[in-house]
Amino acid sequence: MKTKPIYLFYVIIFLMTVACTQQKTLVWNDEFDYTGLPDSTKWNYNVGGHGWGNQELQYYTEKRQENARVEEGNLIIEARLEKTEGMDFSSARLTTKNKGDWTYGRVEVRAKIPSGTGAWPAIWMLYTDRKYGGWPESGEIDIMEYVGYQPDTIHGTVHTGAYNHTKNTQRGGEIQVPTAEEEFHIYAVDWQQDKIDFFVDEDLYFSFEKESDDPAAWPFNHNFHLIMNIAVGGTWGGQQGVDSTIFPQQLVVDYVRVYQ
Repeated sequence: MKTKPIYLFYVIIFLMTVACTQQKTLVWNDEFDYTGLPDSTKWNYNVGGHGWGNQELQYYTEKRQENARVEEGNLIIEARLEKTEGMDFSSARLTTKNKGDWTYGRVEVRAKIPSGTGAWPAIWMLYTDRKYGGWPESGEIDIMEYVGYQPDTIHGTVHTGAYNHTKNTQRGGEIQVPTAEEEFHIYAVDWQQDKIDFFVDEDLYFSFEKESDDPAAWPFNHNFHLIMNIAVGGTWGGQQGVDSTIFPQQLVVDYVRVYQ
């Protein structure tokens, strides 16, 4: 009987140790506590207007505050109806490639989503190096996608060599967020060695689990970087046309935080 308190003491110590080892450390972040262009030590621009493989209608600009700027504590990515380099719309696509690259971890983005038919905002991750080849063999993690003609529905998806939208085999889930366009929510993935969990705020709505070591099914064991953008139209975002009267539209980001 006298040994029970001692036993419980060691059990408590063990559980506390496990809890401490499971805590994650903030390894990369941008709180957007400055004004002007996005921090060049953290963000790059993808530039161009070639449709980006999805017949998109925007031209992504570089270092242009009309399309990407930080003000009042937020990053604003703005899609605008304006002729730009032969395209009808301008927008921005920011990446952390070679400035923020991670294998495993929790990625959180607190954001407010644009609205309207034709808007196609995304917060997602793409391979930094072509370990298994180009897309989709080296993988893609879509933390948040939203198509304006389908209001309130947040999509989380993975693409691999075996599972991707060109084969209609992509793996994903969706969750209803009625205030996505009016309020900030945390869009997150918890990427581990054997699964990727997708969250809105604290709600887990989809898990993609490792089936085998075959990279066609699980290429998620190497560095990925973060991308944030607003596309216009395209094969998914433009399925019900583009309402040109809704623009400009903004993806407003409060912070980005990465934990490992």
